[in-house]
Amino acid sequence: MNIPTEIAYINGRPLEHRVIGSLSSKKPVILFLHEGLGCITMWRDFPDRLSNATGLSALVYSRFGYGKSDTIPLPRPVSFMHDEAEVLNALRSHFQIDDCFVVGHSDGASIALINAGSNGCSGIRGLLLEAPHVFVEEYCLSRIAEVKEHYRTSDLRGKLRRHHGDNVDGAFLGWNDVWLNPQFRNWNIESYLSAITVPVLLLQGTADEYGTMAQIESVKRGVNGPVDVTLIDRCGHSPHREFPDETLAAMSSFISRLID
Repeated sequence: MNIPTEIAYINGRPLEHRVIGSLSSKKPVILFLHEGLGCITMWRDFPDRLSNATGLSALVYSRFGYGKSDTIPLPRPVSFMHDEAEVLNALRSHFQIDDCFVVGHSDGASIALINAGSNGCSGIRGLLLEAPHVFVEEYCLSRIAEVKEHYRTSDLRGKLRRHHGDNVDGAFLGWNDVWLNPQFRNWNIESYLSAITVPVLLLQGTADEYGTMAQIESVKRGVNGPVDVTLIDRCGHSPHREFPDETLAAMSSFISRLID
């Protein structure tokens, strides 16, 4: 899918982004945070569909080290998601986004939780989170170790290169190596949850190969805002790609209730 993108300079570094609609609208903006191997193009047309369904503009971006954004030094620190939460603040400041919904997938969902929990949910109407992680599970680590072998022996690198170009090794290793770092086993962001008071939508596939329902239950217990949970049967780690219609229905309904 050929998706035109632009470059903005955030903290002096080129960051690939895409605007759907107009950010000058007085309505909230939907921000999209991709997963650990994702970028703008891996969202496919889902941001367009959600923007159309809700009547809201959207901003999609590739985090540093992904897509056509600036490269990153390796190895990434264990605190990389906290660093990305600060980048999100800088991005919002650059585009003057004071009212938004945040859609996050996997690592992107975790970054959204850190960001919201760190700034008192300032300017955030709601969080829409697919397969969030708030602590490390051995179940997840074993799968990530398998993917590392696939990257070495299969055509996975070539498939990812179509999305990340010359960033492909940095994108993969920047994600895979930090998750498999022994120090990362103690990573935990549950302490950020209690500061989250805005509505939260959690989407989880029942066949998710990277996380269990324990992650969803932890978020439900920890946040202090209303929580909706949508479970998608037979779905793996990427609801918006595997079951886009069901995911779109859940997200558009959630947003519509909060803007009507």
